[in-house]
Amino acid sequence: MFTVNDENSFLQLFGNLEETGASEHAPSSLKSRLYSKLIGEQQESGSLRDLDETRAMGHGLCVFEQLVQIAPVGKRAKSPFFCTTCHARILGEHFDNAPIFWGNCPYVQFKT
Repeated sequence: MFTVNDENSFLQLFGNLEETGASEHAPSSLKSRLYSKLIGEQQESGSLRDLDETRAMGHGLCVFEQLVQIAPVGKRAKSPFFCTTCHARILGEHFDNAPIFWGNCPYVQFKT
């Protein structure tokens, strides 16, 4: 929990950001690394939603996820984080505004 001293320190550090013009967005490579880390943490607590459920909830699938979704494999094979083996993740984590153009790729959405 924050104490009054912590809050004052926070305001001293970040309170004047709008006045100094530091309202820039985080780099897309940082967003990509954070996304990968958060999904990894989520996987440690249990399996992810499978691709059929994801699509049924109205979320789009990237081209590689679509291939796995239509493949005749079990539900367990449709729930890993497929981005760990995708070149788009590597590009997204190492380059700002990486040249990724796959539809429904989360790393494309992080471009600034």
